[in-house]
Amino acid sequence: MVKLKIKLTRRKVLSMLAIGAFATLVVKDAAFNESDWVNEYMGEESWIGSFSRVLSKDLGGGKCKWEPPNYDVAETETFFKTLITGYPSGDKRLTFTQMEALTALPAKDEWAFQHLGMSNHPFIKTNYPHHEGVWGWDNAADQVIMVVRNIRSAMVEYHDILFDIGYAKTWEEVLQNIPNLYQEQPPMADFLAWRDERVFDEIKWYGWFIDYWMEGGLMRDMFTNKITTPEHWNMLMVPTAHTAEELDYDLVVGADTVVEPTIDPNCEKITNGCTPAKVISAEKLVDHQAGPQVALDIAKLIEGKAGMNVIGAEARGCIWRELVINKKGHKTKVDRTGYGETEYSFTADQLDAMLAELERLIGKYSNDPWDTNEVAGSLVLLLEEHRGEIQTERDNMMYRRMKQRTNVLPRFADKH
Repeated sequence: MVKLKIKLTRRKVLSMLAIGAFATLVVKDAAFNESDWVNEYMGEESWIGSFSRVLSKDLGGGKCKWEPPNYDVAETETFFKTLITGYPSGDKRLTFTQMEALTALPAKDEWAFQHLGMSNHPFIKTNYPHHEGVWGWDNAADQVIMVVRNIRSAMVEYHDILFDIGYAKTWEEVLQNIPNLYQEQPPMADFLAWRDERVFDEIKWYGWFIDYWMEGGLMRDMFTNKITTPEHWNMLMVPTAHTAEELDYDLVVGADTVVEPTIDPNCEKITNGCTPAKVISAEKLVDHQAGPQVALDIAKLIEGKAGMNVIGAEARGCIWRELVINKKGHKTKVDRTGYGETEYSFTADQLDAMLAELERLIGKYSNDPWDTNEVAGSLVLLLEEHRGEIQTERDNMMYRRMKQRTNVLPRFADKH
């Protein structure tokens, strides 16, 4: 097997680790084949099996046989391409896994496009514009689907993935740790350390991320929510190159400056723009009652589009059951063992910050000019559910006292 020598920053590695379809990678003149990697790290009888398959089979009568997608994408075919975006966690993986099973076509991660070259993959996963993401796919997308998860759960899963790869700093370290993805929940002490260092900032990034896509790429500052300048935006896109003081809105833009709204030029590269065609609930997708309908909604978003040969409608519920109930296909967050997600608790102040951010988003997208927007309406309903769950936790005092720390933990210091 060819060993890759690409050196990446830890934030780049994080996004690359979450590549949904670890398709055949080509570096210089040497090919790194996914099946070779699986056999070496996971054994011949791995969960993913062979990589040359056909469309999942419709057996009639609502029955089906799940098959992985074909990872060799024909470069000459024309596909209508879907960008699956969401705050860093395992939820986008759940969504594109449905798409892969419905069409026999693979997904590819933003960092794979960025570092390994362009390809004809019809499903693209991204964390952009979060600091774990990059616009690596150039102009290869036609529509956007935004996956939204409860802000509290998203914080836990974001850390889970970081822990899975051991906070890797090189590609080789990522390869060695990929078998750890979605295995066990991290130790509580490790989560608490990360939580107390990062969560207040990440709460702001969560809301800012939603604003970016809902507003079609409008440039804003994540800490003040103010419209910002291209100069300031470009600084925010590389936060590790600047201190928090250097990124301060009042310093860079000016507290009283009237700023002309600017749309991220990247959004012009998406056929239908950056505004999402639909918001998908990560929780509802895996819910045993609501999940089948969410999966049908996903199928409708791609059905009838160029190159999308979607399995028959009668078999789609079966595909959802195979992936979610019978756990076929990629490992996902639902496969983790150990602590339950709610056992990773937050302080009262942290829960209050989450509630405040949700209140801001709900207030914004339930009022003019958003109150007649169907996507905004769906988003508000989800956020209201999330707010209720967190408020119940807060009211019942199901939170921890803050652990006081005087020093930044070494494994996080290089990033912020």
